Amino acid sequence: MTEGELTRIRAALDAGDYVQAQKLLTRLSEPPSAAPPTAELLELRAQAAYGAGDLEETLAAYAELYHLHLENDRTREAAFAAVMVGMYLMMDTGLMATVRAWLSRAECLVKDAPDNPVWAWIAAVRTYERLMCGDMPGTGQWAQRAMDGGQRHGLAAPSIIGQVAFARVRIHDGYLDEGLSALDDVAVELSAGNLDPLTSGQMWCELICAMQWIGQYDRAEEWTEAMERWRQGAAFGGLHGRCRVHRAEIMRLRGPCDAAEQEALQACEELRPWMRREFGWPLTELGNARLRKGDFAGAEESYLAAHQNAWLPQPGLALLRLAQGRVDEASAMIESALEHPFDIPSKERPPSGGLQRAPLREAQVVIALAAGDGDTARTAAADLKDIARTYQSRTLQNSALAAQGRLALHDGQKCQAIELLSQAMMEWISLRMPFEAANLRVELASAHRAAGNDRTADLELDAACRALEELNATTWAKLAREHRPVTPSRQATEPEHCVFCREGDMRTVTFGGPTVRLKDLKGMRYLERLLAEPGREFHVLDLVEVERGALPVGLSAGGAPRIDAQCGLEVFDSKAREAYRQRLAETEEDIAEAEANNDFHRAQLARADREFLVDELCRGVGLNGRARTVGDGVERARTSATRSLRYALNRITQHHSSLGAHLERTLRTGTYFVYQPDPRAPVDWKI
Repeated sequence: MTEGELTRIRAALDAGDYVQAQKLLTRLSEPPSAAPPTAELLELRAQAAYGAGDLEETLAAYAELYHLHLENDRTREAAFAAVMVGMYLMMDTGLMATVRAWLSRAECLVKDAPDNPVWAWIAAVRTYERLMCGDMPGTGQWAQRAMDGGQRHGLAAPSIIGQVAFARVRIHDGYLDEGLSALDDVAVELSAGNLDPLTSGQMWCELICAMQWIGQYDRAEEWTEAMERWRQGAAFGGLHGRCRVHRAEIMRLRGPCDAAEQEALQACEELRPWMRREFGWPLTELGNARLRKGDFAGAEESYLAAHQNAWLPQPGLALLRLAQGRVDEASAMIESALEHPFDIPSKERPPSGGLQRAPLREAQVVIALAAGDGDTARTAAADLKDIARTYQSRTLQNSALAAQGRLALHDGQKCQAIELLSQAMMEWISLRMPFEAANLRVELASAHRAAGNDRTADLELDAACRALEELNATTWAKLAREHRPVTPSRQATEPEHCVFCREGDMRTVTFGGPTVRLKDLKGMRYLERLLAEPGREFHVLDLVEVERGALPVGLSAGGAPRIDAQCGLEVFDSKAREAYRQRLAETEEDIAEAEANNDFHRAQLARADREFLVDELCRGVGLNGRARTVGDGVERARTSATRSLRYALNRITQHHSSLGAHLERTLRTGTYFVYQPDPRAPVDWKI
């Protein structure tokens, strides 16, 4: 190894060409120039791997560096390498037991040197381990130690990490002015470019998360734009993806949501190699964007994927269920989310308290009123009002105001409802949150109609629908228009008799008077099954089996559940499986230490990590250690069936526009397919 070779590697890293740096490092490790790794080479290897997207190689390089320093009795250096392993685990895996295991190793090495600079780094990582586990008092204590140690030893990164975490604790505890002032100071420091790229990116992300907690979206948007400017040429590792999620959040709020959806999709792709337990965060944001667009099937897909990743995708999933007409299910989901708070380690969402409850309470008001449960709505609205009073956020205060307006409308207090809803709607416009404003305008139209002001109600409803259409939320505009009273041409209880009969390879279709003849298609046969049983939810696999003429309920001849065994890609490769086993060993180490110290809460948290890792290994490893593969039969069936049904609907619309419009309003697709006509206008289909 020559100085020239090292210079080229460092130059590649400085230029952000991490792949080239890895290639140069690989050449140094191959014969005939292969030599025992040095501490410098291992550090360069870790940096190159992280930039190139290989988290496990980063962790392996720092772990090797830790053991190398131990072998050479370099205690301080070994402790610092252990802290680095803990830091990268903390940032990208969400496995706090493994973080604690490595921090304990570092602490043991420097326990007799309380003023060693390594303690500042230990404190910085401990700070976020505590934050992500929801221990706000512990977070504040370690944050203070990180700030003190960083300032004493001239270490900017631990000091700024502690400052941000301490500010988030103050905000969480209701001391907004103090917390926001500290974060403003950090933003100035970050904008000056005085910190290394990794710390800068992580701290920009932290600032934005803090603003998302309290609904300070103007400041979140300003800092997201600053992070976006910074990341061009500076971000690496998982920072690109995290920045995209924040951009998607802001784009969703400002609307339209098409760009937000694309940004969230890209974030999911970029974060897939990085996040373990927090991967539900970008998936949930993808669901939020799709829900606002009115893409209920896509939103469900994203929310369920987030749930599968052990993330709580609420209140989005509950609001989706409400939009699907599954009110009881939506109510149960919100109640469960409040009774069993989100406890996956995360810095992206409030760990506890009012800030955690606020979005759930806001949704609970809407869902409870839809269910006719005024008492639950009142309890939720009162709690939301208290939270808004504590945190003095315009967004939270307006959410509470809108909840009071909805309650007034439910209670028949028409004039008060009009006043409150009008005020809240105008505030949403002022806050540049057009979807919320349009949604509330639909409620305002209902209040005017209840007061006998039909002309004003029509104006408000038309304005709401136009705003939703401009946001490309046409599904929501259609649903809003269904609130408009119409004069029925026949008795509401009298069903309309329609025909959807197959005759050979043709179909006779009658709806609303006109009759057409259409060529039969696979999607027509799916549609026939749905029309035959309005309101019934068909799992997509059952729907496909029926069309194929196989068993109608997806069971094998012996009655066992049908398994759609397909060949595909490995869930994760051998290197990743070995890394998971290593994480499991580190988790067992943390459990043992916690039990030895009678720290039962820490042991409980570590066991949750162990359960997650065991589940992941079971998901990726089959019998006799064979790698499981993914070839998701359900997803392929959903995609195929949706495509076939959509093609059939397009053909129907071309030849019978009124039936096409009816089916667009009443069909729902996804993992479950259902035909749900308006009960006020029943349809009797002859199949």
